[in-house]
Amino acid sequence: MPKPRLAAALRYRPSNRLAYAAAAALLAGTTAVASVTGTAIAATSGHAGYAASPVDPNPAAAPQGAATLTYGQDVSNYQPNHDWATSPAEFGIIKATEGTSFRDRAFARHWQELDKKGIVRGAYHYGHPRNNPIAEAEHFLSAVDSQPGKPGDLLVLDLETTDGRSVAEVNAWAKAWLSHVEKKTGVKPMFYSGWHFADTYGAGLAEYPLWVAHYSKPQGQVTPPADWKSWTIHQYSDSPIDQNVSALTPDQLRALGRPV
Repeated sequence: MPKPRLAAALRYRPSNRLAYAAAAALLAGTTAVASVTGTAIAATSGHAGYAASPVDPNPAAAPQGAATLTYGQDVSNYQPNHDWATSPAEFGIIKATEGTSFRDRAFARHWQELDKKGIVRGAYHYGHPRNNPIAEAEHFLSAVDSQPGKPGDLLVLDLETTDGRSVAEVNAWAKAWLSHVEKKTGVKPMFYSGWHFADTYGAGLAEYPLWVAHYSKPQGQVTPPADWKSWTIHQYSDSPIDQNVSALTPDQLRALGRPV
């Protein structure tokens, strides 16, 4: 996700990312007991749901009766050369646009590499409530539609800043953006934010699948904020790259994406 992220006190994005290839620490993980709606109920130690990799060389199998977590990564122009071919990710979400004019220079490459890899892919827009939400939504769709699409492509609103607007104004802005994209595409976009931001500004957005960042919780052990009853993706770390887990299978994630 782009910089600046959430307030520094929340630690939802440090100012500089570590290089993917430079990772030296092993990342601990969890597996979650989950319904197909994506609600994480309980967890045990061990990263599950993907193969060994430079990010986590010792994943553990889920305990009997528990669903595995689907591992994924998200990137932007800050990681223009991310190696998707060797990534253990089963889904990848990439930045497409921001505001009303910015297009991520790495979007086309990432989009094509994810297509080659054959995993679930998605595109996100970083929103600014100071702008017209319809103009921002159209800017996002223009960029995404400029690349070849396929069934199951996910669409995401990344909202982390108020631009000095009130809670009611930010909330109305998000609803306008999301409903416009849904109307134009026939798909309910996913909503991404940090847990505390979503809890404050996300009232009435529970109809949209939730991708929530919460770094102080082990993967899969996050409770939904605001009106959401379940989460779809939990972003649990940004080191050495943004790392996520979903309680949904890849096919279930695709079902949230663009239709045939």
